[in-house]
Amino acid sequence: MKKEILSGNEAIARGFAEAGGRFAASYPGTPATEVLEELCRLPGIHAEWSINEKAALEAAIGGSLSGLRSMASMKHVGVNVAADPLMTASYTGVNAGLVLMAADDPGMFSSQNEQDTRHFARMAKIPCLEPSDSQEAMDFTRLAFELSEEFDTPVILRTTTRIAHSRSVTFLSGERKVTKRKPDLIEPGHLQVNIPKYVMLPAYARERHEVIEKRMAKLQEWVESTGINKIIESESPKPVHWRRLGIIASGVSFQYAREAFPEASILKLGMTWPLPERLIREFAGGVKRLAVVEELGPFIEDAVRAMGVRVDYGKNVLPQTGELTVGMVLEAISGRRESSPKTPAAGIPERPPNLCPGCSHRGLFVVLSKLKTFVSGDIGCYTLGALEPFSAVHSVLCMGASVTIAHGISTGLKLRGIKRKPVAVIGDSTFLHSGITGLINLAYNGGDAIVVIMNNDTTGMTGGQEHPGTGRNARREKAPGVDIMGLCRACGLRVREIDTFDIKGLEALFREEMAARGPVVLVSNQPCALRYGLARMPLEIDAEKCTGCLKCLKAGCIGLKVAPVDGRRRVSVDGLVCAGCGICAQLCKAGAFREILA
Repeated sequence: MKKEILSGNEAIARGFAEAGGRFAASYPGTPATEVLEELCRLPGIHAEWSINEKAALEAAIGGSLSGLRSMASMKHVGVNVAADPLMTASYTGVNAGLVLMAADDPGMFSSQNEQDTRHFARMAKIPCLEPSDSQEAMDFTRLAFELSEEFDTPVILRTTTRIAHSRSVTFLSGERKVTKRKPDLIEPGHLQVNIPKYVMLPAYARERHEVIEKRMAKLQEWVESTGINKIIESESPKPVHWRRLGIIASGVSFQYAREAFPEASILKLGMTWPLPERLIREFAGGVKRLAVVEELGPFIEDAVRAMGVRVDYGKNVLPQTGELTVGMVLEAISGRRESSPKTPAAGIPERPPNLCPGCSHRGLFVVLSKLKTFVSGDIGCYTLGALEPFSAVHSVLCMGASVTIAHGISTGLKLRGIKRKPVAVIGDSTFLHSGITGLINLAYNGGDAIVVIMNNDTTGMTGGQEHPGTGRNARREKAPGVDIMGLCRACGLRVREIDTFDIKGLEALFREEMAARGPVVLVSNQPCALRYGLARMPLEIDAEKCTGCLKCLKAGCIGLKVAPVDGRRRVSVDGLVCAGCGICAQLCKAGAFREILA
């Protein structure tokens, strides 16, 4: 058995391989992306980027029905998209093991909301496992498949950003489990159907609901005796018995609690649904004060209180938003502070998120910032158009919502007698994920909006993954590519290609379309500068021509710097950063920019 230092996501991928997993599907979303990226590197596994999370889970369900241990991985908001098949997959059960790996994002480091996937486990009445480090991430992945097959159920493996991206020592067996196909469903050369189990007509679904309730009763007995939930006694050589503290925690919150209170007894929960009621009562009865430490809402705490168990410290002292820290847990429960609080050094300037140098989105937002109209944005790099100096995106809700919101606004304006067109901005991957239905809805219902599809040939915000429009699959092998412009025409809409690096031409085109009747789709087919680069020369500034008007800063590029020269402010270009896109030069009225001569 060898050991490696792995992130939680890498460990989940290794656990999938060691469990004999064969089919994996995902849509990229931080903090879950790296699971499928790692699986693409492992042999004997089919790993695919699906068009969205619903498709990923449904494909994994199909993989399970075919006799392969299968997994769909996604971030927490992706579970919303996949909720429809998830709820009914609880009814149908599985053939080979089926796992939904969901990564929550407390603190919203890369998400539009904070939500707790544990609620989906309770609603669907399926088990939920929560690892607290990379070793458990791997071990729990293997366990999830065993539970799935033993209890005929999908299983949620829930992580958080801190578990997904933190690294710790992980012991690997290096062996792949060989799973046997169930003879009652899979036979050599064909599939043997089981209609009452897998066809959820109301008559069959009523029977399967009864099966779910019996399954939950069996899971409740299993969870009481499993070693996955365990009481960890005080690490202190001299525990303070008269003020003995007991803590219930799971996931990364267990690590915070253990470090903050080494003298406490801790009930570490590896399965957070269903909860081990007898074990919780036994633990609570042996401590003087009980704390429940968990991030986000009081999921465990509410369940413990519903058992009639008193909780002394929970969300009455701990926050319901953001990540916890060791210091927060220590101070909330004991009133003590960490002896050496870790605070950033004074005077360090903040660096807000920014579009990359050479990004094709930059020119679009320079133009949109000049138009007096509502711009609905979407999930992707172009969300940064909402920030200064652009302030050109006025709503961001969820994947694909830009198009449907623009349709609703256009209809509302029309009913109010206001002649103004809203603009929707959406990326190529997001459009294929969930923008197509909104576009058809807009065309079908007579919406009058400008829809801008920023086709940069990648899923940019999550690190440059492939999607069905790039012509490459998850392993970057050649695959059929969707013709986005042709698809939009098939929806019954006018389509025009735009050049977002041509500020003057782009502004003229927008003003033309704002005055025209009827909806239009504008497509920018300019590749991601970060992934593909720009074949352009970097720029420099003639200091004699620079007037210091700072209009070039409207480009919002980190390659531009302002410093006093001979007592006057002047702009200079960082040649190591500049990609030569020329947006800043087009904003300069003095003609101070020029290409660097070789």
